Amino acid sequence: MVKVLLVDDDTELCALQAEYLRVEGFEVSLAHDGESGAAAALSGEHAIVVLDVMMPRLNGIEALRRIRQTSRVPVIMLTARGDDIDRVLGLELGADDYVPKPCTPRELVARIRAILRRVDSGTAPREAHASLSIGALSLRPEQRRAEWAGEILDLTSTEFNLLEVLARQAGTPVSKQDLSEQGLGRPLARYDRSIDVHVSNLRGKLGLLADGRSPIQTVRGVGYQYITE
Repeated sequence: MVKVLLVDDDTELCALQAEYLRVEGFEVSLAHDGESGAAAALSGEHAIVVLDVMMPRLNGIEALRRIRQTSRVPVIMLTARGDDIDRVLGLELGADDYVPKPCTPRELVARIRAILRRVDSGTAPREAHASLSIGALSLRPEQRRAEWAGEILDLTSTEFNLLEVLARQAGTPVSKQDLSEQGLGRPLARYDRSIDVHVSNLRGKLGLLADGRSPIQTVRGVGYQYITE
């Protein structure tokens, strides 16, 4: 069974979500503060972490910062609806996605499955396993491994997904809607800045082309395009 870690100080809500997840076939562990949640996330026992922002002892942002120092475990942030500052900061620190609260257990399960579907290469179509090399970039989807000029890139699961989508369509603009659906596993919501933040993170981790430009270029009014020259 896939093991999910829920980190939220709202014990009643946490219990409700855990019950729904168990019915849906997940194994669930609970933590009710950021300190114990970060420690549990770093244990290596969980396939994905759902992390609330507002918590005692250590808030979700600081817990995420601690997790990302040594772990690439997928993380979904639970953020207050309309709280763009926490949302963007979480994505910049390496969260894979966010769910605005209050959310239904059904929506949370859908987000969890969308991320796990992309992480689990065993469920991907055969063509998605194919390695890819474009200029200095090399991708090995079966290993979830990306390299730039032979150096391993430290990418989150979502960053790898988005980079793969862009690289496989190199030279062609890819809309933000397509990036969201293929990389995050969900439609792009109105005013959603997730794709922009993830792409900004990718640009900071990738190397530059010979002329000093980023290989990921903005296509105004459309989305982004991976280029090689």
